[in-house]
Amino acid sequence: MASKLNLVLGFCLLAVALSSGERARYDNYRVYQTTASSPAELEVLKNLEGASDSIMFLDGIHHINKPISVVVAPHKVPDFLEIMGSNEIDYELIETNLQSQLEDDEEQVAKPNSLARSLDYNWNQYYQLDDTYRWMQQLAVEYPGVVTLIEGGKTYQGRSILGVKISKSQTTKPGIFVEAGIHAREWIAPATATYLINQLLTSNVESVRNIAQNYDWYIFPHANPDGYVYTHTTDRMWRKTRTPYGSCFGADPNRNWGFAWNTVGASNNACSDTYAGPSAFSEIETRSLSEYIASLKNKISLYISFHAYSQYLLYPYGNTAALPANVKDLKQVFDASVAAMNKRYGTKYTGGNIYDAIYPASGASVDWAYEVVGTKMSFCYELRPSSNSILTGFKLPAAQIVPTGEETMDSITAMVQEVQKLGYFKN
Repeated sequence: MASKLNLVLGFCLLAVALSSGERARYDNYRVYQTTASSPAELEVLKNLEGASDSIMFLDGIHHINKPISVVVAPHKVPDFLEIMGSNEIDYELIETNLQSQLEDDEEQVAKPNSLARSLDYNWNQYYQLDDTYRWMQQLAVEYPGVVTLIEGGKTYQGRSILGVKISKSQTTKPGIFVEAGIHAREWIAPATATYLINQLLTSNVESVRNIAQNYDWYIFPHANPDGYVYTHTTDRMWRKTRTPYGSCFGADPNRNWGFAWNTVGASNNACSDTYAGPSAFSEIETRSLSEYIASLKNKISLYISFHAYSQYLLYPYGNTAALPANVKDLKQVFDASVAAMNKRYGTKYTGGNIYDAIYPASGASVDWAYEVVGTKMSFCYELRPSSNSILTGFKLPAAQIVPTGEETMDSITAMVQEVQKLGYFKN
């Protein structure tokens, strides 16, 4: 969901590095915060977004009098400043070297194949895809009859989209579907999904044990495996899939779902981070995962998507300001979930319908689940940090994985309880 960092692979200075297999760097890339005070100034920024691959917007360009952050390559700084000045658009320099904000990431990631045993898996560091998959595979061995390894689809590069089904009894129970990591660089999302899996299997907290026992859980920590691997090997700030489109790569997998596809808040430019793809479900990741979800129709009563960042809880729609028919119920669940999120650490979430609360965005998974699958309880979490964390948003320190998991577990527990009260769960 979060289209806050339109870091396009194709911009000039990174092209040479990436073509030679080196890790992308952002040395001396400046970060500015701009504010358009009129529709005309906003239009200047919109035109600027598509005019150069060396000027990259960290926020959607949708609202006047709202800060919009921009990353500018060193050679493009004079042009950028001239455009800001000639159009009298207010701006402020936030960071002179974006690379300095990314230097400590490697220290927070478990080394490849470092797990001697899958049970060494913990939430003090971020893991690479293979280690998380090995851990999930081992869970199916450790919890026979409770944990089932499931495949939700395939990727362009041939990887499996692996998940787990957690079911603690043989009787049919209402289903809850959790999708995370659809945007590759949002590492806290899959980490929170694996934390959720572990809690459902091991927690002694009565409320958690209750939701683990009484519902079937389908949890996919990595809905975009190719992109996630790429964030570890090549470009930490990669967002999209890895499908080649001419000289550019990937579509935004959360603008590619087959409901209201490419109507607003998405791009037709293949180099853009919000590229909707050439057609709905053009990406094998979204197409195959959607087919798996559709096979569970009438079994899934609650759909949850994990993203980062901004500390929002969102519900449909992203393509229009029109509110869902059951918005009163969605708001009731929202209120309970946000209140629970706040109790442990005082973390404040806001939100509401996607279009108004954050920005217009069509072709999102939660809207598709709501409209096409008929899952009328459909929510998206934009996890820590807050929307003010411009420079650290996608690189949340590993020390915050557990606190994020704990408060999100509190919120989801309250969410499930509220959905149950409203009578949406069905066997």
